Amino acid sequence: MGFVHLHVHTEYSLLDGACRIRDLPALVKEMGQNAVAITDHGVMYGAIDFYRACKKEGIHPIIGCEVYVARRTRFDKQHEFDAESRHLVLLCKNETGYRNLSYMVSQAFTEGFYIKPRIDMDLLREHAEGLIALSACLAGEIPRRLLNGDYDGAKEYALTMRDIFGEDSFYLELQDHGIPDQTEVNRQLLRLHNETGIPLVCTNDAHYLRREDAESHDVLLCIQTGKTVDDANRMRYEPQNFYLRSTEEMEALFAGYPEAVANTQRIADMCQLEFTFGKYHLPEFQLPEGYDSPSYLRKLCGEGFVKRYGDSRPDYRKQLDYELDMIEKMGFTDYFLIVSDFVRYAKSVDIPVGPGRGSAAGSMVSYCLEITDIDPMKYDLYFERFLNPERVSMPDIDMDFGDTRRGEVVDYVRRKYGDDHVAQIVTFGTMAARAAIRDVGRALNMTYAEVDVVAKLVPAGPGALHITLRDALKLSKQLADLYRDDPRVKKLIDTAMALEGMPRHASTHAAGVVITKRPVYEYVPLARNDDAVVCQYVMTTLEELGLLKMDFLGLRNLTVLDDAVKMVQRYKPDFRLADIPDDDPETYEMISQGRTSGVFQIESTGMTGVCMGLKPQNIEDITAVIALYRPGPMESIPRFIACKHDPKLVTYKHPKLIPILSVTYGCIVYQEQVIRIFQELGGFSLGQADMVRRAISKKKAKEIEKERQAFVYGDKERGITGCIANGIEEATAQAIYDEIFDFANYAFNKAHAVSYAVVAYQTAYFKCHYTKEYMAALLTSVLDNSDKVAGYIGECRDCGIVLLPPDVNRSYDRFTVEPEGIRFGLVAIKNIGRGFILSVVKEREQGGRFKSFQDFCQRMYDCGDMNKRAVENLIRSGAFDSLGDRRSQLIAVYEMVLDTIGSTRRQNVEGQLDMFGMASVSGGEDANKIQLPDIPEYSATERMHMEKETTGLYLSGHPMTDRRPLARRLGAVPIHEIMDDFAGEDGPVRFADGQNVTVAGIVVSSKTRTTKNNSLMAYVMVEDETAAIELLCFSRTIDQCGSYMAVNTPVLVKGRLSVRDEKPPQIMCDSIYPLEQGVPIPEERREPPKEKAVIYLKVPGTDSREFRHISLVMTMFEGDTPLKVRLADTGKMLGTTCLHHPAFLQECREWLGDENVVVRQK
Repeated sequence: MGFVHLHVHTEYSLLDGACRIRDLPALVKEMGQNAVAITDHGVMYGAIDFYRACKKEGIHPIIGCEVYVARRTRFDKQHEFDAESRHLVLLCKNETGYRNLSYMVSQAFTEGFYIKPRIDMDLLREHAEGLIALSACLAGEIPRRLLNGDYDGAKEYALTMRDIFGEDSFYLELQDHGIPDQTEVNRQLLRLHNETGIPLVCTNDAHYLRREDAESHDVLLCIQTGKTVDDANRMRYEPQNFYLRSTEEMEALFAGYPEAVANTQRIADMCQLEFTFGKYHLPEFQLPEGYDSPSYLRKLCGEGFVKRYGDSRPDYRKQLDYELDMIEKMGFTDYFLIVSDFVRYAKSVDIPVGPGRGSAAGSMVSYCLEITDIDPMKYDLYFERFLNPERVSMPDIDMDFGDTRRGEVVDYVRRKYGDDHVAQIVTFGTMAARAAIRDVGRALNMTYAEVDVVAKLVPAGPGALHITLRDALKLSKQLADLYRDDPRVKKLIDTAMALEGMPRHASTHAAGVVITKRPVYEYVPLARNDDAVVCQYVMTTLEELGLLKMDFLGLRNLTVLDDAVKMVQRYKPDFRLADIPDDDPETYEMISQGRTSGVFQIESTGMTGVCMGLKPQNIEDITAVIALYRPGPMESIPRFIACKHDPKLVTYKHPKLIPILSVTYGCIVYQEQVIRIFQELGGFSLGQADMVRRAISKKKAKEIEKERQAFVYGDKERGITGCIANGIEEATAQAIYDEIFDFANYAFNKAHAVSYAVVAYQTAYFKCHYTKEYMAALLTSVLDNSDKVAGYIGECRDCGIVLLPPDVNRSYDRFTVEPEGIRFGLVAIKNIGRGFILSVVKEREQGGRFKSFQDFCQRMYDCGDMNKRAVENLIRSGAFDSLGDRRSQLIAVYEMVLDTIGSTRRQNVEGQLDMFGMASVSGGEDANKIQLPDIPEYSATERMHMEKETTGLYLSGHPMTDRRPLARRLGAVPIHEIMDDFAGEDGPVRFADGQNVTVAGIVVSSKTRTTKNNSLMAYVMVEDETAAIELLCFSRTIDQCGSYMAVNTPVLVKGRLSVRDEKPPQIMCDSIYPLEQGVPIPEERREPPKEKAVIYLKVPGTDSREFRHISLVMTMFEGDTPLKVRLADTGKMLGTTCLHHPAFLQECREWLGDENVVVRQK
């Protein structure tokens, strides 16, 4: 008989195993073995990927797990007794065994987790059926007892395990990696075998595939433990024999135990677990009496149809019946009832629900059930794009809910279907190219600077999101040269390539939820990530297993709209979001003017430019903007804009295209248009048309050519008539197909685009007509992002809205609207809990306004959430300013006031006050009133810094506002320009890693630490009125400029930009000096005002990428300001006109650099 590896750790033994699932079966096959097991530590993350990979190579997969067994029970969690657990290998014979293993692994996380996920003997006794157990490595209970000299205890335990699993399902595991302890354990195991008859089996505890992988695996262990390879006192696997040994090696190693080798094959033959894919396991919807699922769905849809369309519209009714028939035929009626139910619940308790998301908005059933609020008939959407009868697959309805209340919907689903029928979904963080280099570099004990140079040579940005190191070596000559010439870099990259792509940690998917018919653990094992119970299989695997997966997404803008609506309803009680018109000219004018800050989807600089060029006039135009503003279709934007403004430019290859493409001015923009062209011109069914669209988008060459023939000439077998039979000339049909081919890969799902266009329009409408309410809601939604808060406060000022300071008599927890402006919310003040704020509001409503600081303290003293820190922060933020006292006075006495009130309260409780005394206390502040000292108020700058410390913002002004002209003269770039450039969708265009920059701002924090070589390093955060950036200051800079790094100091900073992976840019600081010490630059270098200006640009040439992009941008900013463009390659000057707008100048500077964009007065 052959040999089978039964103890193998894949990459899902996180940062411990390195047997890559993608390579494992092929190597097993190459060695002539016919089966292999997966036994990761305590988890089953990789079971399905492993199963599929093995099946693909013709290798028999054995699903298992090396579980951790608690020394006492899984519920015991005392460190001195339970810190260490024992290993045990469990393998599934069949589906019963899989369910039992899945259950135990799940309980190990949900009940037994202590350092590791642990099961116990009770679980083993109850769930041993269908499983084979091996006694495991030296960390197993039996080897441990043997090594401790407890042979009798080991024998007793072995007999117990045989009783639990049965005589043919428990094996004593022999291993030989050259470790002395294993030799002793093997000798004792042989004795146990002879005395008890318990069979032997030999394994190799494989943690990597080949002998030569030992070194990279050693580095992986260092990454796990945070050690370096030259650390003598670290975990390591030695000797380096933990690889996938060949049959010959194992037979030679265990020549004295031929039966143990043969037993590996016997065990493999006993393990016959098969997974079923494509069979759906939908939960059963609880139906009212007298209905089955199809009839109840039809009832709900019928009622919804009348509500949406009225009693007429037989053509619409026909579409509804068609969709219902398809849904019933595919077996998805329960699916729609489940989704409809939790959406109805959300709406019934006023949880904001999005109008739609993804292709589900193309379904009339979804619309009638109020799952979506997008009319598919109005926007020409197709059911087949959502649910294709030609390709039966689970529907995918993702739902957007207000981000602050999304959890309530998940909780409802848990209550409805049972806690054990609902789980979230795991996702894995992997070692991407740059991250792998950094991790490996640390493990190899290379310096940060050495590793940083190599990591930054790996291309990054939107076009290189999933780049591999192998690709990077082809793309980056500098990287390839270093790899070739520097042995240390070669070792670094080779090791990183060996580990690249491996999962580094498990986390929880942000939105995914699984709902099952039976308890989740019967289908998939569970784990616990922090407080979330998650399926151990990723989302795609769950779908393959036929489980119902939902995305419950939290969308901040829905919360913003809901909050704004509620504010409006205070003075317009009948106001509803659904009632706002979708053709409001003022809203479209605002969008066309580029006033889109804070508007969903269209507030970025690029989108603003497109809107200014296009000048949207309806939802369809906004939909097109959302669909087009992506890499690829962006090239079509100039043509789209030109055709909108000049109908003479619109052309159609055939009159039959007019009703399909007229809404997008002759351009193919949407997938739905591609589908309809195939249907109307080629005679395809809608389902067939969607299949072709998919084939083209996936660039399947054979299918694309086959479908070209069908489109032009027809296909009788499939009932496709073809264009020629429909009266379209062959050459025209070929040209139409070519255009479809060019655009189908970029065409966007219109159902999704129109859903988000509706939200975009709604947010724009609110900003236009209820500006204060909208901006207040928007500010509340971004309280945890001080940069965004600062940006939106700036937008408020641009809109003429005053930001009112926090006030104990006027503020609520969130930002609110008052006649004079927007009032700051108390929840944004540090150390002020929401419970305390609600108590303040309640006391204010019941007892009237607070008359003074002491009145506030008297009335709020018994609130459990009030403390001295909270009161101090209220004073420092200015929340008591309106009461007339100076902040300096209140800071001087607040502790005394609180102590006095506390003392008085204690006397009261102890009965030391008479009746009159108690009356005087309850009467308010007159008792023991403390006189405020006559001291001067803090300066305006000091008050601003107090506000910054307590709220994260400067409320009464910004220290940099008055200093901006000076900063500009000194050549300082506003910080937001740097941050926005690197946050751009296409990556930075104006700034680059290593570029010298000058910024000015206020030091808001400064932290120092000691480096490995005992030198000092400082992390300094500098903020101007637009944004903040972190400075990295090394010892030389600290020695020269350290005294200027104090918090609240206005400084001028010079240094080099440092960009590390996806983190925000930092500045490697060369110098930092007080701002007022800077040397002014000549007056003539200042940018003149906009009036009577001429804009000068310098570009490389007409063939350059920069010229093409600026030409595209110019179409979006049409105006009458003279524009002169100098071509660097020929020296020629081109002339035209444009709109003199900050967004246009910013875009030009980002692409051409400051020195190539000049604005001069006439």
